[in-house]
Amino acid sequence: MRLLVYLGYALVFALALFRLAHEYFRTEELARAEGRLSLYRSTVEAELERFSHLTHVLAQDSFVTAALSQSATATLNIRLADFARRAGLDAIYLMQPDGRTIAASNYATAHSFVEQNYGFRPYFQDALNGQQGRFYAIGATTGAPGYFIADPVRREDGSVQGVIAIKIDLSTLAQNWRASGENVLLADQAGVVLLASNPAWQYQTLSPLPADIRRQIEAVRQFPGQPLTPLDWQPGQTQRVTIAGAKYLHLTGETNVHGWQLHYFATDDRALARAGLVTSVALVFLGAGVGVLLLRRNRRIRAALFRSESEENKLRTANARLAQEITVRREAEQQLRRTQSELERTSRLAALGQVAASVTHELGQPIAAMRNHLAAAQMLNTNSEPLVGNISSLVARMEGITRQLKFFARSGEAEFEPVDLGAALNAVLDLVEPNRAEIAAEIVANVPPDPAMIRGSRLRVEQVLTNLLRNALDAVEGEDAPKVELTLTRTAETIALEIRDNGHGLGAATLADLQEPFVTTRESGRGMGLGLAISAQIVKEHGGTLEARNGERRRGAVFCLSFPTPDQSEVT
Repeated sequence: MRLLVYLGYALVFALALFRLAHEYFRTEELARAEGRLSLYRSTVEAELERFSHLTHVLAQDSFVTAALSQSATATLNIRLADFARRAGLDAIYLMQPDGRTIAASNYATAHSFVEQNYGFRPYFQDALNGQQGRFYAIGATTGAPGYFIADPVRREDGSVQGVIAIKIDLSTLAQNWRASGENVLLADQAGVVLLASNPAWQYQTLSPLPADIRRQIEAVRQFPGQPLTPLDWQPGQTQRVTIAGAKYLHLTGETNVHGWQLHYFATDDRALARAGLVTSVALVFLGAGVGVLLLRRNRRIRAALFRSESEENKLRTANARLAQEITVRREAEQQLRRTQSELERTSRLAALGQVAASVTHELGQPIAAMRNHLAAAQMLNTNSEPLVGNISSLVARMEGITRQLKFFARSGEAEFEPVDLGAALNAVLDLVEPNRAEIAAEIVANVPPDPAMIRGSRLRVEQVLTNLLRNALDAVEGEDAPKVELTLTRTAETIALEIRDNGHGLGAATLADLQEPFVTTRESGRGMGLGLAISAQIVKEHGGTLEARNGERRRGAVFCLSFPTPDQSEVT
């Protein structure tokens, strides 16, 4: 038990240490994630601002103004293509005030912007109003996403005569995040994921889009063909989030351009591993300390054992006193047994009182009936034969009641002699023949012709057999085909008799219940419940056993009576 308590303390200590260490290393991971988030945010801002002045410079180019005023687009197309190639831009293109593109760096490609109208784009509207326009969208012509920057091209009087725009491919940012093994996403103000290290996250939303926002996105064709379904994530507390069942540490940072949100997700696997390592090392040191303490404790125990040798004489003296106490205790136990014997005698006297009360009750009715019959005969002075028959029946009933009392009071210390159990059974069968004939019962006796000798009192053995057979006949009374089957068997150790009937059975009663004095299942006047009690006592005096059980399917009862097989010298 003490070992379990110590193990419980160690477990609590380990859990507490693991939790503290994990919290500490998690804080370190968060600090590292803050640094990575700041780096990626700076990278995004730098990429968005890198070409922010290029459109303003191109708007001052003479070739651009000439293309708008004189339709000189052939030279401008070549010039824009060279600029885009050198700068690493996706496209540079020039639009008239109505939104139609008249020159583009990709003029020679299958997805040329020339003759395409982008007047519906917000960046074009902002530039047409004299401001620099910026917008992220999926290309209406190429289907490739990009970041658009546009500036107005002005005349000498300051009026806007066209719009020059560039398209920047930001997909390299997501590729770099993915190559670094990072989990990063960039979302706009509406919560739509623009870029993500996981391609499955792109164009999903951080929360369901309101209907008016979705209509605005559809009006400017920002994400054509994308369902914009919510991302499978559940933001938690203490900078945690669950994405598709995976748990991450979650940090966010807002960019200085457009107010876009950059989300960085870091796992705390390293924090868990380091916390586990610290806990393991601590447990090793703790185990070593416990080992040292146990070693010292063993030394103290050994010293105590050496000291105990000097106290051996005291123990011997104590043992002598203990022996005296044992002697006194034995004398007390003998006195207790004598007291118990006296209590048993007292109990038997009480039982005799109960028997007397029962006899008084049982004999009271027959005696009263005899008195009534005699009075009737005197008054009527009629033929006395029926009256004599009734009185004889009542007397027989009284004899049957008192006969059980005689057997119950008889001492069991009779002389034992060789008794043939088969012969005793045949004699009992003759004795109960009137009972059998009265109910027309069938008795099947399987008794071998050879003698089955036991040692005992023939009269008391016959008493047991009589009680059991009468009980069996009483049990089958009222059955359609009353039957009692007797089987006598003999082995080297026992001689057994099985009495099986097809009566009502024992029910829920046990043999121990039925052996209690005055316990009977018969109606009043047909016995006092002493038969099995007397039989069990007689069998016990003969060294035998009496068992009882219900028959198959709880139909009928089976009583098994067995006696030990005597030595050959005892029966000759």
